[in-house]
Amino acid sequence: MSPFETLSLVLGAGFSSGLNLYATAATLGLLQRFGIIHLPAQLEILAHPWVLGIAGTLYILEFFADKIPYVDTIWDLIHTFIRPPAAALLAFAAAGAAPTEWRWGAALLAGGVALTSHGTKASARAAVNTSPEPFSNWVLSFGEDLLAVWLTWMGTAHPLATTVIVVALTTLSIFLFFYLFRFLRAALQRLLAA
Repeated sequence: MSPFETLSLVLGAGFSSGLNLYATAATLGLLQRFGIIHLPAQLEILAHPWVLGIAGTLYILEFFADKIPYVDTIWDLIHTFIRPPAAALLAFAAAGAAPTEWRWGAALLAGGVALTSHGTKASARAAVNTSPEPFSNWVLSFGEDLLAVWLTWMGTAHPLATTVIVVALTTLSIFLFFYLFRFLRAALQRLLAA
């Protein structure tokens, strides 16, 4: 992979991991397993049947946990400590041919992008959980899963487009996170005042 293709993979997988780590890992593994893409040597392990099985099982578990209001919030809280470090690990491995300082830079970049997408996802889900109907939660969940799989594939197939999309999505996520955080803080203050 060229340095730009590696950057695209780092950004696409980083943002996707913040949304759904298991869908990202399974997508990369399946794309490698069926010869659609050729991952860097350090990431080829994602195509191993055991890794695919574990990623698939955890994806199914997350798929159902993500549809239940408040369970999804607890799931996201736990995954705050899983998704960004895993995205950093994927990026460190993806940049395996680069000098060590570039690998660490890629890891920090992917971890930061994953933390941004994860924080926005978790905040949006917590805000949606205040709604009495469950359908908006399901729509968000399906949308996140589709975006994670699509962006992971884009990161391997269309490097320039992925880089532009991830920069735009990260900027949007920061903007949304700011306003969602203000919304949640105001809702919590109203709840505590009552």
